[in-house]
Amino acid sequence: MKSKYWKLLAVFLSIGIVAAACGSDGDGGSSTTTAAQTTTTAAATTTTAEATTTTAEVEVVQTGSLLDTVKDRGTLNCGVSGSAVAFSETQADGSVTGFDADYCRAVAAAILGDAEAVSFTALTASERFTAVQTGDVDVLMRNTTWTQSRDSSVGMDFGPTTYYDGQQLMARVGDGFSADSTVADLDGAVVCTNIGTTTEKNIAEAALLAGAEITLLGFETSDEVYETFINGGCDITTTDGSALVGRKVKQQPDDQEWVIFPATPISKEPLGPTYGQNDSAFADAVNWTVYATIIMDEYGITSANVEATCADAEAEVARLCGGEGELQTGMGLPADAFYQVILQVGSYGEIYARNLNPVGLVREGSANAGWLDGGLIYSPPAR
Repeated sequence: MKSKYWKLLAVFLSIGIVAAACGSDGDGGSSTTTAAQTTTTAAATTTTAEATTTTAEVEVVQTGSLLDTVKDRGTLNCGVSGSAVAFSETQADGSVTGFDADYCRAVAAAILGDAEAVSFTALTASERFTAVQTGDVDVLMRNTTWTQSRDSSVGMDFGPTTYYDGQQLMARVGDGFSADSTVADLDGAVVCTNIGTTTEKNIAEAALLAGAEITLLGFETSDEVYETFINGGCDITTTDGSALVGRKVKQQPDDQEWVIFPATPISKEPLGPTYGQNDSAFADAVNWTVYATIIMDEYGITSANVEATCADAEAEVARLCGGEGELQTGMGLPADAFYQVILQVGSYGEIYARNLNPVGLVREGSANAGWLDGGLIYSPPAR
C-alpha cells in the first residue's frame, strides 16, 4: 500500500547574488542588522556576500496537487514582504495591505470563495524560496523577479507578470544628483542595497560598464537600507523603481530632497506570483486568477458592476462569470471562482489604482498599461 507521506524532502537552496531577490525583494520581516561591504571597480568585482546552503527536512502530506491541499486546509498561505510600500505593508493591527496582498486575496477568493481566507507570512529575500520548498507558504506574492536561475536550479515556477519594474537609483539633490544623473556619476559613491538580491549584481555590472568605482553596503531588510541612507551612511540607494517611489513618498525627510534616476532603468524586473515547480493544477489556478482580473479589466468590469454584468453576460465574460461554457470546474475551481475574485477583490485596474496610484505609480504611459493602451499587461483568451 502506497504511503501518503513523502518522508524526506531535502531542500537545497543557494542564497546568493545569482539566485536571490530582485531589488525590492529584501524588504520585510525583522532581523539583526547585517552589512556586507563590496568595492566595485571597472577592472573587477568582489563581494563578501557569500552563498550559503540551507537544508530542510520536512514531512509532507501529498494527496495530489497543492490545490487540493489548500482546499482541504481552507486557507491560502501567502508569502509577502510585509514592508514593501504599496505592495505589501503590515499594519499596526496585523493586517496586510497592498497590491501583492490583494493578489493573495484574489487567489483565495478563486480557490476558496473567500478573499479573507489568507494567512500572510512576511519573508525576507533569504527566507522566501525555502518557505515555498518546505511548504510554509503556498505562493509568493513578494516582489520576486522572474529569472532563468530561479526558474530552473532554484526550483521555482512563475505566474503571469503583474508588475513590470526595473532597477533605478535614488540620491539626494543636495549631494549634486539630479534626474539627469547616470551610473557614471556614481564614481566614488557608497551605495546601500539589500544583501543577497539581484540588485547587487545589477549595480555592480552597471558600475563596471560605466567605469565607476563604488562601495556597496548590503543589508538584510529595506528598512535598514533606508535608515542608513537617511542618516547619511551612504550616498545612493538602489532597488526596483516602484520601491524607490514608494519610499520617497513615505520617508523623504523635510530637510532632504531625493531624486530617482536614470529615467531608463538599468535592469528588467518582471514581478509576479511564484510557486514550486511541476504542479500544473495549482499553477493554473493562480495564473488564471491573474488573467481573469486582466480580462475583466479590459471589458471595463469592476467589483461595482460585476454582478449586473454577469447576469446578462455572453461569450468570454459569461464563461469567466461561471455561465455557459465555463472552464473553471474543469480546473478544480468553483464555476463562479473568477466572479468571486472580481466581486470581492476587483479587476486588475482596480487593484492597481487602489494601491499604487496613491504613491504616484500610474499605469498610463508605462509598461503596466493594458496592451490596448500600449502597455505589456496582456492575457491569453478565456476559451
